[in-house]
Amino acid sequence: MSTITDIRTVGITTADQDKAIAFYRDTLGFVVRLDVDGPTRWIEVAPAGADVSLALVAGDRPAGEVIETGIRFNVPDAAAERDALSSRGVSVGELLLWPGVPPMFTFDDPDGNRFVILEQTVAEGS
Repeated sequence: MSTITDIRTVGITTADQDKAIAFYRDTLGFVVRLDVDGPTRWIEVAPAGADVSLALVAGDRPAGEVIETGIRFNVPDAAAERDALSSRGVSVGELLLWPGVPPMFTFDDPDGNRFVILEQTVAEGS
């Protein structure tokens, strides 16, 4: 039996950690939870109040390659969030509206990490 109790952080690769911090903090409004220098710089960012954070892991990235992270973020209104991100210069995908599925769209960070924004349903928020 495992003693694993939760998910703390999910790592994504970034070519420039300082540029990544600027994007997540200044463009998306995330908070920097940790920024520790050591043998390897360890950075965690997250939406305010979120349980799980993103670790911005330094590493080489193929230029122009999009990486599907599998990470989904909740928002109260997907269409409004898409418009807001687009107005701040973030690369966003089409708003997808499928019957029985929450409205959603993709966005890419400057390193080509792709995320999905999902509109939070009433059942999820209760």
